[in-house]
Amino acid sequence: MKELTLKSTIKVAEFSELTDQERKLIEEAKASTYKSYAPYSHFYVGAAILLKNGVIVPGCNQENAAFPSGLCAERSAIFAAGAQYPDQPIMMLAIAERNEKGEFLEEPASPCGSCRQVIIETETRFKQPVRILLYGTKFTYVMDGIKELMPLSFTEF
Repeated sequence: MKELTLKSTIKVAEFSELTDQERKLIEEAKASTYKSYAPYSHFYVGAAILLKNGVIVPGCNQENAAFPSGLCAERSAIFAAGAQYPDQPIMMLAIAERNEKGEFLEEPASPCGSCRQVIIETETRFKQPVRILLYGTKFTYVMDGIKELMPLSFTEF
């Protein structure tokens, strides 16, 4: 039996090391957490997408008592962008989270599997990676594409 070793490259940056554009997108994602509807988990997630045309599209998680009926912040932003700007590639995605005390998390949280799959589909659709910023107050993870989180991913045949 052979062994396959997969490697991911995830940069760990302090907020001050990010570009002005990256910091602005993170601030938009943080602001989106205040629009989140999370009465069950008390986990408030905001996302912000930068499109190729320079437009920023926000998103936030929306929970429902029937749990499968809710939607994550990442997907709400991606689907809103697709509905409003179907021909605009997504260049960058920033994600931020607050806890039930209203505090932003020290360490970044990672997108769920469904969101990862939607990001993969977005990259496949536009034939380019999406730069991903996962914000935490201590540091931000920076990735040049979702494959850094999902090196073995389900894509088109």
